[in-house]
Amino acid sequence: MIDSHSHIYCDAFDDDREEMLVRAREAGVTHIVMPNENLASLSRLKAVHEAHPDFVSMTIGLHPEEIADDFRAQLDAMHQILAEGSTPFVAVGEIGIDLYWEQDRREEQLEALDTQLHWCKEFGLPFIIHCREGVEECLQVMDNFGEALPQGVFHSFTGTAADIEAIRQRGDFYFGVNGIVTFKKSDIKHLLPVIGTDRLLLETDSPYLAPVPKRGKRNESAFTAHVLDFVASEMGIDTATLDQITTRNAKLLFNIQ
Repeated sequence: MIDSHSHIYCDAFDDDREEMLVRAREAGVTHIVMPNENLASLSRLKAVHEAHPDFVSMTIGLHPEEIADDFRAQLDAMHQILAEGSTPFVAVGEIGIDLYWEQDRREEQLEALDTQLHWCKEFGLPFIIHCREGVEECLQVMDNFGEALPQGVFHSFTGTAADIEAIRQRGDFYFGVNGIVTFKKSDIKHLLPVIGTDRLLLETDSPYLAPVPKRGKRNESAFTAHVLDFVASEMGIDTATLDQITTRNAKLLFNIQ
């Protein structure tokens, strides 16, 4: 299994990060992709990557909830790091639109997303999209891109079948599914056939959104196994087969060897 989205570098794991990584390996996780949030978090990603270079990968990007007055300066600094080419990033992310809590920074989020999508083109990297109450805005930016869009994933997808169709009209993108799919009131399980196995990635979004039967606890990469088991059961697919397919998908998207 590949956990395609896990914040294992954050302070929630400072007391037991190494033990948590052992549990992930024992559960069958073979690789973890760590999504960046802001300029300050890059040092944490790098520290975990340096300790486990064959087990974890890093991305670079400014999370929409992290956009503040200094967002352009943060973007400039990140672009310089990418241009230097000395740090092995596998994607630009997590980037996107989040209008769930407030909309005061809507225009800034649109600008930041556009800027970072162009990084994907410039540096040959896929994207990781965070989209919450912002599908129209994400598609608006994509429609204004003006050239062939890069590959990418809409992580922690919680949209509708119409959203999937609209996204696919822009490109053959992937959709990340995590513990939300196991929640009783979640509709995502009904959309799994619409997504299809060939466009599906597994993730945890640790330390958030722990799946049933771990709901309410701190999430961790080992719990990818619960997501895999649930999705395989819902789709009527052998667990080992789905594991193989989703692992291949993540390797292809992020160029993981």
